[in-house]
Amino acid sequence: MESRDTDWDGVRLHVVTGKGGTGKTTVAAALALALASGGRKVLLVEVEGRQGIAQIFDLPPLPYEERKIAVAPSGGDVYALAVDPEEAMLEYMEMFYGMRRAGRALTKMGIVDFATTVAPGFRDVLVTGKTTEAVRRRGKNGRRVYDAVVLDAPPTGRITRFLNVTQEVAGLAKVGPIKHHSDLVSGVVKSPETAVHFVTLLEEMPVQETLDGIEELRAAGLPPGGVFINMVRESQLPQAALDSAVRGGFDVAELTLGLKAAGLADGTDAATVAEALAEEVVEHARRTEIEHGERESLEQASLPRYELPLLADGVDLAGLYELAESIRTQGAS
Repeated sequence: MESRDTDWDGVRLHVVTGKGGTGKTTVAAALALALASGGRKVLLVEVEGRQGIAQIFDLPPLPYEERKIAVAPSGGDVYALAVDPEEAMLEYMEMFYGMRRAGRALTKMGIVDFATTVAPGFRDVLVTGKTTEAVRRRGKNGRRVYDAVVLDAPPTGRITRFLNVTQEVAGLAKVGPIKHHSDLVSGVVKSPETAVHFVTLLEEMPVQETLDGIEELRAAGLPPGGVFINMVRESQLPQAALDSAVRGGFDVAELTLGLKAAGLADGTDAATVAEALAEEVVEHARRTEIEHGERESLEQASLPRYELPLLADGVDLAGLYELAESIRTQGAS
């Protein structure tokens, strides 16, 4: 196993959250690949029942079991688990009450839905409990089974409630197995072994939701990690040209002459093409200026930031490995 410099030395549970549409699951998958590189073993967990991991890795729907899904760069294995609340509850009942057979009968009666409707926090305890058990688990040799666990968690607006399990079940159980189970989960989630990472775009709404989420997380005593800025588009123009375009001083006549000199357009066509290009430049410059402002807003969080490129061909397996390499080179794994 290769040694590495990382911003998250000692962190074994990486929770990934983000506003819908920011590419949260994609970043979680790429982070798992990055963490596994060099001969490590990483578990990637999803808890929302969307089978997003299977889709990204171009696999059939995942069962409720841990299975190897990818080989990381320079060796290393990524395993995946799609947590099913019903199966997690059966495991819980067997672990604490020895009731697995009875539990299966109870699920047919809808007892799982009943229990998690009456106490919504209990469902979160079940799925986070399965994840934190993987973090704590040791093999027969006494070593940790997984070097790291990556949790593709619920969106930013729900992440604090999802992780703050002790508070969520406080009204459900003051003592007993449920309280003990939630305390075990909380012990991992609130420890230095955990970091909650936020995925955002350089747009006003996801940036503001990220900042709000980080503030809520800190208020609850939960550990914020880094901010992954996804789908970043590099500017193809020098800053002077962008500044000029924003001020409305972009020289269309000069662009027309340039098109003619390059043999890309002739006569009136050159002027028409130049005007269309100038509009694109102005729009690009304005978007770049907005993105610069959103970057400055994210600095308020005082957390490490990582920028992942927009993939022109979309996120396929090759693109996923490209994102993983970007994460590695920026020191996030």
